[in-house]
Amino acid sequence: MSLQATDDPGLSAAEAARRLAQDGPNALPGDGGRSWLHILRETVRDPMFALLLAAAGLYLLLGELQESLSLGLMVCVVIGLTLYQEGKTERAIQALRDLSSPRARVIRDGQALTVAGRELVRGDLILLAEGDRIAADAELLSAGELQVDESLLTGESLPVSKSADGVSALHAGTLVVQGQGLARVSATGPRSQMGQIGRALQTVRAEESPLRRQTRNLVHRLAWLGLLLCLTLVLLQGLLRGDWLQALLAGIALAIAMMPEEFTVVLTVLPALGAWRLSREQVLTRRIAAIETLGATSVLCVDKTGTLTQNRMRVASLYAGDAELALDVPSHGELPEDFHALLEYAILASRTDPYDPMEQAFHALGQQFLAQTEHLHRDWALVQEYALTPELRAMAHVWRGDAPGEHVVAAKGSPEAIVDLCQLDPKRQATVAAAADAMAARGLRVLGVARARHPGPPWPAGEHDFDFAFVGLLGLADPLREEIPQAVRECREAGIRVVMITGDYPVTARAIARQAGLTEGTVLLGDEMERLSDVELQQRLQTTSICARIAPTQKLRIVQALQAGGAVVAMTGDGVNDAPALKAAHVGVAMGGAVPMWRVRRQPSCWSTTTLPPSCAPCARGGVSSPICASP
Repeated sequence: MSLQATDDPGLSAAEAARRLAQDGPNALPGDGGRSWLHILRETVRDPMFALLLAAAGLYLLLGELQESLSLGLMVCVVIGLTLYQEGKTERAIQALRDLSSPRARVIRDGQALTVAGRELVRGDLILLAEGDRIAADAELLSAGELQVDESLLTGESLPVSKSADGVSALHAGTLVVQGQGLARVSATGPRSQMGQIGRALQTVRAEESPLRRQTRNLVHRLAWLGLLLCLTLVLLQGLLRGDWLQALLAGIALAIAMMPEEFTVVLTVLPALGAWRLSREQVLTRRIAAIETLGATSVLCVDKTGTLTQNRMRVASLYAGDAELALDVPSHGELPEDFHALLEYAILASRTDPYDPMEQAFHALGQQFLAQTEHLHRDWALVQEYALTPELRAMAHVWRGDAPGEHVVAAKGSPEAIVDLCQLDPKRQATVAAAADAMAARGLRVLGVARARHPGPPWPAGEHDFDFAFVGLLGLADPLREEIPQAVRECREAGIRVVMITGDYPVTARAIARQAGLTEGTVLLGDEMERLSDVELQQRLQTTSICARIAPTQKLRIVQALQAGGAVVAMTGDGVNDAPALKAAHVGVAMGGAVPMWRVRRQPSCWSTTTLPPSCAPCARGGVSSPICASP
């Protein structure tokens, strides 16, 4: 399909201008960042900073110029360190935030134009090609093998196939990794899915660091005690000696002596030095106050895929014909004939040039065992495909085979979806489910494979209209990172409880938790969590270290429930959908691959036509962004 192959002239320039004036620019809410003036205002409003200014003023009134200048110098140090550290981080994050509004190719007045993403409006026709960053939510009108990386929103690293079926929606901020297409903009700015996350962020109240809260309470107590002693001294000396002026000066001197003005300096200088040291490890600290909280963290919430595991897939087990073959150790022998069809149809249900790590694992295994057989079909032509949808977690490819007038259909997906497509009897369903559970219990990610035959066009509207036969199961291993068990032990020794939050199977999550050394206990499921009240959820999380089948929107509630139970929570996230939970946590860690800092500072504009960091959460408050992005 040619990108220009459309008879729709698109919006007129006048209509586009009218809609832009009506709806506003295609920009995220509150994306202006924090200016130096904003950072300065936040610093000055801090009660601890006001304490320094009060002490300096009192010394000046008493004629103690040297003491006043010393505190004034401390004030300048506090302001300077805060502006430098937070300002540097804010500039880097603002450069990343600019990527959420890339340039877009649109059709207006029948002409293909390139416009700034901020100028897109509802109804615009946008042209998409491999490598394009989608600038607004849109409905796909036509496509050629379109695959979209939605990790910015979902945190999942695997691309999603899209088709012009009226169901597949495109979202702002996602990346086209394969194919091309034509789409019509359905929502812009705050009305897009990313914009809704931005609005959710504005409703989340940022947590004050526990150390800052404890210090404030201590200062308040000392201030009241100082005021009480000051008044007592003034009254006693004034009544006994009658020299009220001298009594007042003595009282003020006592109040100044009791002021803990050093707290502010210590709580600013030392965290700033810590933030500087973290920056050398490619960790950006957006709020210096987060450094104070790191040492008080009592619960660490982490994802499984890519955080605890390496996010590198390999086929570890095959199941076909009621027999299982373990591939835990790489083999240079032959693959038994009974498993050839399973691997053949798994490859046919995958892309010919895959981006998905699972599909890459299928192709690698096929090259190892099927290279000299008739089970690899490089000359077959793909004529139809059915994308994975939320309703059916399976995808299918239709191939024109060697036999004239007959087409081969290969499908792969979750075991439940494949069993549903094959319409297996209850006994066979139970057998397949037991095999899938046995694989999942070893920490494997399980996929089912099915096959069918079809005479040719017209093609059915959905996969259920094919007569599928069950082929088998594949178990893929995503190995645990080598350093994870040691890290979990160190957290436990430091008094930090680790809670794993994942969307994976409960059995798989429990197996990974066992390998990582987490305390297993009970597993909290997303569906079960929906039925619990806030109080019940707080009680349940006290003894739960594994949360499985959790939707991204439920992470915020988990963080808030842990905080309500008195925990100091650190949260890791690798997608914009994690931003509300990151902002609510005492320490939010937005994770991604590292890039040189000079690219962030000097050349942010060059990314607007390439790629946005797939795991950046620049709108997160909260503390630490580590590392900032993963631009190629």
